[in-house]
Amino acid sequence: MPDCIIAEDEALLRDALASMLRDAWPSLDIAQSCEDGGEALDAIATHHPDIAFLDIRMPGLNGLQVAAAAAEASPSTLIVFVTAYDQHAIEAFDRGAIDYLLKPVTAERLERTLARVRARLAEGRRDPAALATLANELHDPEPDAAKEPLTWITASAGRETRLILIDDVVYFRADSKYTLVATAEGEALLTRPLRDLLRQLDPRMFRQIHRSTIVNLRQIASVIRDDTGKGALRLRNRPETLSVSQPFMALFRAM
Repeated sequence: MPDCIIAEDEALLRDALASMLRDAWPSLDIAQSCEDGGEALDAIATHHPDIAFLDIRMPGLNGLQVAAAAAEASPSTLIVFVTAYDQHAIEAFDRGAIDYLLKPVTAERLERTLARVRARLAEGRRDPAALATLANELHDPEPDAAKEPLTWITASAGRETRLILIDDVVYFRADSKYTLVATAEGEALLTRPLRDLLRQLDPRMFRQIHRSTIVNLRQIASVIRDDTGKGALRLRNRPETLSVSQPFMALFRAM
């Protein structure tokens, strides 16, 4: 039985697509529904689904970044982008290796997409190189103009409330009910969940490297790789190293 994952940060749109898929392809198993790019990449690496429906704009990793990393994490997974892009970008998506669904998704368009997916699954072929080329051609989506990225945060360090510039953050890490903020000067705690931070950080500056960790790209000194495909990051202004989940290592191949 074929299976898929859905990645869409808007709950209503995510549930609507799941419902449409169940109606159009009852035997398709939805292995996982994801709210952001990091969760989607983890799901792809865990389930190795036949199909991944990826929204382009998601917190943390965008759909293009997830798709490029998925080419290594699960080479057999077919990628279908769900996008609100203009026609020029859609022409780039409309290639043999990839299909797209334009928001709002219609039942008729979904049927055509699923027909292409079924044919591709029957042929048993996918072209990860074409996907990587596309990811390079289409640059990362810019943050929404209406949603300016965070420039500073307030966090607790003992009895002190600190004002921390985002540029000074080395990394964020989920810590129980809190989020730990690490800077060159020390650590503090936020009550804001990591998932909420993902929606407000500049994706050109911060990168998710693990389900529980977001790093400032400007604070990376070097990338360490071992023979198993796992990795770690050495930091410029902190003595510890940060573990990088195996599927996320693909995002650092050029470093």
